Amino acid sequence: MRVGCNLLWLVPGMVGGTETATVSLLRQIAAEPPDGIDISVYALDAFGQSYPDVVEAFPTQLVPLTGRLRPLRVGAENSWLARQTRGQVDLVHHMGGVLPLVRGAPGVLTIHDLQPFDLPGNFLPHKRAYLQRSIPRSVRAAASVVAPTQFVRQGLVDRFGVAPERVLIAPWGVEPASTDVSVAQVQARYGLPRRWFVFPSFTWNHKNHGLLLRAFATVAAREHDVMLVLTGGEGPAEQAVVDQISRLGLRGRVRRTGLIPRRDVLAIVRGAVAMTFPSQYEGFGLPVLEAMSLGTPVVSSDAAALPEVVGGAGRVVPVDDADAWVEEMTRMLDDGDERQRLADAGRVRVEGFTWQRTASQTLAAYRAAVTPSPSAAAATGAAAAATGADASTDAAAATDEPAVDGTPDDGVAP
Repeated sequence: MRVGCNLLWLVPGMVGGTETATVSLLRQIAAEPPDGIDISVYALDAFGQSYPDVVEAFPTQLVPLTGRLRPLRVGAENSWLARQTRGQVDLVHHMGGVLPLVRGAPGVLTIHDLQPFDLPGNFLPHKRAYLQRSIPRSVRAAASVVAPTQFVRQGLVDRFGVAPERVLIAPWGVEPASTDVSVAQVQARYGLPRRWFVFPSFTWNHKNHGLLLRAFATVAAREHDVMLVLTGGEGPAEQAVVDQISRLGLRGRVRRTGLIPRRDVLAIVRGAVAMTFPSQYEGFGLPVLEAMSLGTPVVSSDAAALPEVVGGAGRVVPVDDADAWVEEMTRMLDDGDERQRLADAGRVRVEGFTWQRTASQTLAAYRAAVTPSPSAAAATGAAAAATGADASTDAAAATDEPAVDGTPDDGVAP
């Protein structure tokens, strides 16, 4: 079986956890090539520059685009990619959540989350219209669909009426813990005190920085030697976050690092009292797994897929209950036994999340796509017949904003 991977949606440094997951999956497949399946990659020039190891591991074709202008990227998917794959592959895995209208081969589709439907207010009107139109069409037209969690899978079944057997779950994995940078080094580099909490994330609206800052203000008033470290790039809520830090009198107590090297982020996480992850929406939530792999306790919100990923290995807190967050953060500072229990539980929890498992489930989706059940085949055929009627609407909805199809999860530099 010849499978092409469409990465034209992946603008390095712009799509957070979905970037980490996609690259890790491809590296795993390269490390243990599957029998009977040949993989090729179609990506942006910028991807080749950021990930030369992936480009070297697979037959790769790069399109000379940055990907930051959505109309150009969408146009390339519907022209260049269709031409390159027609007659050359048996399937194309569209890993960014949308199938092009013009396709050179049947498609497998990965849906990372359904935030455009569950929290539509977080999207600009034109982008919301584009995604709300293109995602249902893509799901119905795909030969098979891959989701990272049961939360996303059930959303696809309930919202779009997809046959459950057409949606396979391929949970993300976590890399072995890195110790390239010591905790002492990042303490010195970023001016960190003896104790700190960490939240690694772009300042996207749904990440809920405001709730965390309100809770931390109470904690900081009681504990004078603790800091909150906010890593990750600038999103739409950046100015609101900066203003709130000032308004709460936390300028000396919150360290806003911005995008920093991934190895530094991991060292900051490893040295933290706990990772505090108050996000209102995640299709998976890779940073909580990374924290567990580093032996760092996790305090997570109870929203979306996070309870599914955290399991019983972290403290799960109501997403908008600031008092509950104060209580749990204080417990992390005061109760060493509880921190150790969570650290031990987290290390056990992550043993079940491997990129080998992700790769195995993804390859199973490829095989399912070429031997679909009769009901899945009928549904796919009907969706494909309706595709042409959607073309003009989708084309009109494409905009010149940055091409960010995935929901950023961790906001760290690749």
